[in-house]
Amino acid sequence: MDERIIQELTKIVGEENYTERLIDMVSYSYDASEHFHRPSCGVWPETAEQISEIMKLANREGIPVIPRGSGTGLSGMAIPAKGGIVLDLSHMNKILKISIEDRLAIVQPGVVYETLERALAPHGFFFPPDPASGKVCTLGGNVATNAGGVKGAKYGTTRDYVLGLQVVLPDGRIMRTGSKAIKSVSGYDLTRLFVGSEGTLGIVTEIMLKINPKPTATSTALATFDNLEDAGHAVIEIMHSGILPSVLEILGRETLVAINKNTDLNLPEVDAMLLAETDGYTPEETKYQMKKVLDIFRKNNAKEVKEAKSEAEVIELWKARKSAYAVLARIMTHFVLEDVTVPMGKVADMLRGVHEIARKYNLQIATFGHAGDGNLHPQILYDGYDPDQVRRMEAASAELFKLAVSLEGTLTGEHGIGLSKAPYMTLEHDPVAMDVMRHLKKLFDPNNILNPGKMALDG
Repeated sequence: MDERIIQELTKIVGEENYTERLIDMVSYSYDASEHFHRPSCGVWPETAEQISEIMKLANREGIPVIPRGSGTGLSGMAIPAKGGIVLDLSHMNKILKISIEDRLAIVQPGVVYETLERALAPHGFFFPPDPASGKVCTLGGNVATNAGGVKGAKYGTTRDYVLGLQVVLPDGRIMRTGSKAIKSVSGYDLTRLFVGSEGTLGIVTEIMLKINPKPTATSTALATFDNLEDAGHAVIEIMHSGILPSVLEILGRETLVAINKNTDLNLPEVDAMLLAETDGYTPEETKYQMKKVLDIFRKNNAKEVKEAKSEAEVIELWKARKSAYAVLARIMTHFVLEDVTVPMGKVADMLRGVHEIARKYNLQIATFGHAGDGNLHPQILYDGYDPDQVRRMEAASAELFKLAVSLEGTLTGEHGIGLSKAPYMTLEHDPVAMDVMRHLKKLFDPNNILNPGKMALDG
């Protein structure tokens, strides 16, 4: 980095909040994806005004700026693909306000999801999206990716809870969007434009979130199926039964087999396992909902149905689902965790297609995910030091995306596009849609300094 630029950056954030140390550059070169590239330097801003000055400098000098939270993203969106300045937002970690009467919380982007949950718990409220990385991921990252989680079928994703934002634009201007009111249709919906934009349009510096009363009762059950079609029909029927389960998760045969080989859980090796949870404000309410779920499981030829009768049994039923990612990640030297999403009626078709792709490329692909909203996570396990396996992994990934789109689905339900899926954007989006997205990027960021290389927007 040019000495003149270094001096200007340290003047803005202070010498203690500037780094180009090798250990930091290596840390900032990767996230939870398989991509990596080193930046030129990193800064820890503490205010929107500091970010504004940084953006003015970067825009004038044509230096890329990459916003970063905890680095838990799985699609490479925090990778400094073209070098530049990593804008580490971890110091902007204050919960600015919790207003129970207005049902909202105002936070900075570096607040960790679980930190907000702990702050809301004494009030009997929660922030529902519940991403799997909730113990470490930041709310700024949740907004950037429109993060979801296991409760998406009932509660939706981050987008459904963002009421307003403070955003620093690439030219340094500071803008506010949205309203504290639960309802607002005043002007274009700029708030939603930024949610899921992966840091390509502006830097989010303040987030206003809708919060919900936390249900006080839950019921949990598990069912196994020897036939994918039966499991698929059960999912469809549950989601059209007049109740909305708070959780409806699926684990495919390959995932169950892999867990058994690497743990002592001794799971049934069936075509599909479904885990369901209902919630509400009285035990009677959740049990009424769960009875419908259990009836549908049995009607659709479930091989085995288990309902938790105690907290210990709830923990036992959740073990398989909660261990899936970690167990699979340990099996091979490398893995790619995708998040293709299809209409609920096509979940069985997608699972079957994943199995065929795994066989075609002689790879282990274990699938689990959120059956209640059609969001599946095929995890491709491979040896990243073997060029042949890397080639087969890349070909298998491409076929997974093509399959999802052919089933009227999408490339990503919650992980985002980033670098990983950028080459496949045209599979899902027609030329007019891509042209509109690229023009929006150019309107906000004419010099293409903000998180360049992501989402196929540079063309």
